[in-house]
Amino acid sequence: MRGKWAEGIQPRNFNWVVAERLAVCERPGGYGASHRRVRRQEEIIWLRRNEFDIVVSLISAPHNLHNYDELDLPYLHRPWPVIDDLGKYLESVHDDLERLASEGKRVILHKERVGEDVCGFVASYLLLSGKVPTGPQATAITERIFGQRVGPEGRRVVDVALGILAERGAAS
Repeated sequence: MRGKWAEGIQPRNFNWVVAERLAVCERPGGYGASHRRVRRQEEIIWLRRNEFDIVVSLISAPHNLHNYDELDLPYLHRPWPVIDDLGKYLESVHDDLERLASEGKRVILHKERVGEDVCGFVASYLLLSGKVPTGPQATAITERIFGQRVGPEGRRVVDVALGILAERGAAS
């Protein structure tokens, strides 16, 4: 029998967005002053033990990506845009997630913390993937998933996704 440590620790703020396919969590190990190397390792072990195929990191810097390599967990680094190129970014990451879903991959997505930008991103994914038809529905579902309000920054992300859908509709 293996010890508890060998099982790892579930990452903080872990939630399923699409059951058994796409989940979101805080950056393994935590963020800022609360980041702990040992916890990061234990959380990555948990991800592997729970059969996640790939990590999609939305953090701006490449910090700690080498830890995924060391623990043999593939990753994509898709840094959150600093400039206002959010529309192209959402489409690009959405395309990555759709490709991974079509390959049957089990995906964990993270940013430093699960804040309103990540909530907005999840709502935009629900819209762009056609899983939810309207912005208010996507926002409400996201708020239920994460147990927090999608604030102004998150709603801005949803508005960008709605603009993408409007452009796609106009192009049809």
